[in-house]
Amino acid sequence: MTALAGETTAQMLWRRFRSPVAWSETVDLFAILTVASLPWSTSLAAIFNAAFLVCMVPFLDIRAFLQSLTRPICAAPIALFVLALVGTLWSDAAWGVRLYAVGPTVKLLVLPVLLYHFERSPRGNWIFIAFLVSCALLSVMSWLVAFYPHLTLKPNQLERGIFVKNYIDQSQEFTLCAVALAYPIVLLLRQKRYWVAGLLTALALSFFVNMAFVVVSRTALVTVPIMFGVFALLHLRWRSIAVISVVLIAGAAIAWQASPQLRKTSDTFVSDYTRYMEKGEPTSAGLRLEFWRKSLGFFAEAPIKGHGTGSTRGLFEAVATPSGHYQASSEVIGNPHNQTLNVAVQWGVIGIVILYAIWILHLLLFRGEGLAYWIGLLVVVQNVFTSLFNSHLFDFHEGWMYVIGVGVAGGMVIRAGRQGEKPEEAGS
Repeated sequence: MTALAGETTAQMLWRRFRSPVAWSETVDLFAILTVASLPWSTSLAAIFNAAFLVCMVPFLDIRAFLQSLTRPICAAPIALFVLALVGTLWSDAAWGVRLYAVGPTVKLLVLPVLLYHFERSPRGNWIFIAFLVSCALLSVMSWLVAFYPHLTLKPNQLERGIFVKNYIDQSQEFTLCAVALAYPIVLLLRQKRYWVAGLLTALALSFFVNMAFVVVSRTALVTVPIMFGVFALLHLRWRSIAVISVVLIAGAAIAWQASPQLRKTSDTFVSDYTRYMEKGEPTSAGLRLEFWRKSLGFFAEAPIKGHGTGSTRGLFEAVATPSGHYQASSEVIGNPHNQTLNVAVQWGVIGIVILYAIWILHLLLFRGEGLAYWIGLLVVVQNVFTSLFNSHLFDFHEGWMYVIGVGVAGGMVIRAGRQGEKPEEAGS
């Protein structure tokens, strides 16, 4: 009986090993694990993503996959990677620096793979749910760390309420989840499913309360109103917009009065700028202005093809002033904290055209009604506006949020179109 049972188990495993459906389910599992681990660990996210790619190989339809790469939404991200690779040829940086600078663009090659897979997989919604649940658990840990700082996994932690990563990554996650929930909440209210709508509303508010009373990035403070504005214009009537605007303004005013942390974060906008202008102090806002000013000069020197991949740090080193009274000008960095300038310095107008083609093509992909359309649109809008203050398409965490969000949502939208679903059914 034991031998028979062993043989039966072996046969079952062999059938699954030879089954395209089983491999597709495994790919979905690793995609879920990737997105669930992203808020917690860069290493785990990278491992699960590698497993996701490996498991696609055995039953990959090479012809169909290669054909999918010719679509503009896939070709544009690939083009930016190719430009970064070719850009190493005219850079003056050391070869190790050049190849290291290609790294941030490699993740863009995964975007077409995700589009291809989730165009065929019916489990795209599981990815969104996994990310939402993971961020909700992180929010709980953030509160615990706020009251019990010794629980943090980061040594010498100076950021309040940060269990892992940093306050910028955490704010990006919480902002995306909170605003993304607006669409299903409105949909549920229109269907008079008040209990479920109430639960999602409470979850969305929990993210905002955490950002108001624990920690929030200044980038999130700027982008949240923009993201809500996009939602209101697309999905609400003017009367509803007026009512909700009043409620949001009142809530913001209450949070402002009740949260010293929120006032402190907002006040740094003015104080950082003043200290930079009057004393040349290397404040956060002041350094950004300094980096942007110098980067525009670098771009003007080589406007067409830029200075080459990995050239940014060397350019900043060449113009850095000796450390003295005006300390901000002595700072050296390899990232000007603006996505457009990051691309412009290295690859000039050619890079800028490809970068904006990526954003525009992906924005156009998500014209329609449905949860997948809304999440995809929101991911692109968030990345575009936060990239005014950071190079978020190239950063590990925010870059993967973009790649996974656009890849999964885009695949779901394409799948819905191929199957003749109504737009509002995509990702419902």
